Amino acid sequence: MVTAKKWVFVQPSKGFPKISDFKLEEEKLRPIEDGEFLVEAVYLSVDPYMRAYMYRLPKNTTMIGGQIAKIIESKASEFPVGKYVYSSSGWRSHTIINTKQLSDGIGLPTILLPDFGNLPLSLGLGVLGMPGNTAYFGFLELCKPKQGETVVVSGAAGAVGSHVVQIAKIKGCTVIGIAGSDEKGKWLTEELGLDYFINYKTQNIEEELKKAAPNGIDCYFDNVGGEISTTIINQMNTFGRVSICGSISGYNATETQKVSSPYFAIVGKQLTLEGFLVTRWNDKWLEGIDANLKWIQAGKLKYRETITEGFDNMFTAFTDMLQGKNTGKAIVKV
Repeated sequence: MVTAKKWVFVQPSKGFPKISDFKLEEEKLRPIEDGEFLVEAVYLSVDPYMRAYMYRLPKNTTMIGGQIAKIIESKASEFPVGKYVYSSSGWRSHTIINTKQLSDGIGLPTILLPDFGNLPLSLGLGVLGMPGNTAYFGFLELCKPKQGETVVVSGAAGAVGSHVVQIAKIKGCTVIGIAGSDEKGKWLTEELGLDYFINYKTQNIEEELKKAAPNGIDCYFDNVGGEISTTIINQMNTFGRVSICGSISGYNATETQKVSSPYFAIVGKQLTLEGFLVTRWNDKWLEGIDANLKWIQAGKLKYRETITEGFDNMFTAFTDMLQGKNTGKAIVKV
């Protein structure tokens, strides 16, 4: 009988998450049945969406999240022992998965991990997983960038933002990224080819955008929301496109945020704004992974991971990510 560790969600956080909002428990798993397989987590993901979804989660259930896991026992022929899967099993060390229930409550699919060649398996949680597809489909399908256009990406040093920045460069755009440290800016400009970097903590975004984009902004990929996004939208060109991925600036707020309205610009510039969930493209999931893999192999797409060691440190990795301490994808190595 296998004993699993799991992080249980106790209650929604009021403000920034506290360790008392979670508890680490053990659970003895029953034997698997026909059509089921047992996995052991190797890498687990921490992502901003987890904070946003906390208010929807039932109390005293396993905390949500994706993981790369190894199949250690199977009674499902299509999921053989020794293979690796991506699944949304949450913050658990071991999980029994039923082949009749291969998507979670958020709608992300459980899949056998494609062959990444010599690349690390952990990329299945980043550039070759959900964040990679979020960047690929969310940017290309909604912003529809054209060569020569100017693109702004907020949260540009995160798992999704740093990916969008590079796709925009691949498509021949001028790219402006916004993040919260000069160290991140150095990585974005020197390694990822960003044309212009703005440190939102130390610089005036409105003034810097006027310097970086004197002819206006055509596409905006929004990871943060709040006043930053209003400032960017106000400087967009007619018929500009905005892809709204997240609003991390407000995830830990204890009061309603007061933000200047961007509606005058939205109407006057005839802008298109669209929010999305990456599950919209579940039917093309492997298409996004394959495209991103080919870009990596061609040297057009780079990645960085911030790895925390140890399943017991899930909460620390989660809160570090929420404070922007990660560069690229935040991952926990079991």
